[in-house]
Amino acid sequence: MKILCVSDYVDPMIYNQNVKEAFPDIDLILCAGDLPLDYVDFIVTVFNKPTYFVFGNHNLEEFHYYHPTTAVSSEKFAEQYADTSHGHGAMYLGFKSYEDWRFPVINEKGKSTPLLIAGMSGSRKYNKGLCQYTDFQMKLKLLKLIPRLICNKIKYGRYLDILMTHASPRHIHDKEDPCHVGFECYNWFLEKYKPTYMIHGHIHLYDMREERIGKYYETIVVNAYAHCVIEFPVKPEDSQQSQTNQRS
Repeated sequence: MKILCVSDYVDPMIYNQNVKEAFPDIDLILCAGDLPLDYVDFIVTVFNKPTYFVFGNHNLEEFHYYHPTTAVSSEKFAEQYADTSHGHGAMYLGFKSYEDWRFPVINEKGKSTPLLIAGMSGSRKYNKGLCQYTDFQMKLKLLKLIPRLICNKIKYGRYLDILMTHASPRHIHDKEDPCHVGFECYNWFLEKYKPTYMIHGHIHLYDMREERIGKYYETIVVNAYAHCVIEFPVKPEDSQQSQTNQRS
């Protein structure tokens, strides 16, 4: 299965009518935040493939639709969205876990199981903007996933296949400015629940020679800035080529 990952940048390589010629065999699309939802809508329309998205810390015009309690005026919010569908053809994965049976995964016992995917929106808190969280606040949101992850482990033999976030883990692709510091709780999550992939955005690659793929314990960590394509299950050579970044 080939997965197109995008984030943070309306990429001309993707945002054109001939994109399917350049990417003819994409099965799944992951949008890791800071993208206009019209762009997500375009991707869904052109590829006609299952698509998931999370929010970042920008392009939050429709954030209130998915999180109504954050609306400044609930009355105005209800009037604005009462008769309007804002699905954009993609599934919002923020702060939830999902089983996708459209992509069967053969487990260690040879049984067919669903693709297990979860998502977390937002960045570290650096001002009073929407969709920003302290490390403690984000860990609380991760903890709410645990009952579902335990069920996954019992039913399917593993907790999770893919974790999609906007921000990165601490000391993996992140920066030292307040906006781009990674979440330490993500490191804890990867160490304990061991998804095959973590897909994130938020960290712009101004020099495309910068590291895009790393590894933390058993998880391959991918920066989806602009676009990249990954494969699931992981090929052995891809796993070996990813840079190891483990705590001593």
